[in-house]
Amino acid sequence: MIDIVSNKDHLNDSDMTEVVGRVKILLINSKKEILLGYSHHEYQFPGGHVEDNEQLIDTVKRELQEEVGLSLDISNIRPFARKLGYYKDWPVKGKNRKIEIYYYEIKTDERPKLENTSYTEHELDGNFELRYIPLDTIEEELKNNVLEFGDDHGIAKEMLELISIYKNQINK
Repeated sequence: MIDIVSNKDHLNDSDMTEVVGRVKILLINSKKEILLGYSHHEYQFPGGHVEDNEQLIDTVKRELQEEVGLSLDISNIRPFARKLGYYKDWPVKGKNRKIEIYYYEIKTDERPKLENTSYTEHELDGNFELRYIPLDTIEEELKNNVLEFGDDHGIAKEMLELISIYKNQINK
């Protein structure tokens, strides 16, 4: 697994007042398409926050159920990257937040079951939908979306970085 570290203020773990965990899932089918969420004119990997006392694998299972409607056999799950971000005075002055994002690959041809999903109000307000995008054109799709709608939250930049890491690993 590759670690990607962002730490412009050279903080240590002991400087952190809060740690936030997240998982993100690259759901790939045999046609080499990746399943992405799309809401508020932004693509995103399925995934979300790790809840208190929740194991990472349990977060993966819960997020797959909530966002994709699937209860998958995750015996073929593969962690491939971890992004560690250290942020001084964020979200407010005096608080330092560490964000740990774990990226997993799951290969499946099982289709989403929308009747089993449970989206947040924010996702529903943004007309959340699931889209399959061919892996060989995902960068172009993300870049075109940024040209049209921007990347105010940096989600597309992060996705492009992780897609590149993922493709480098599978091409070895």
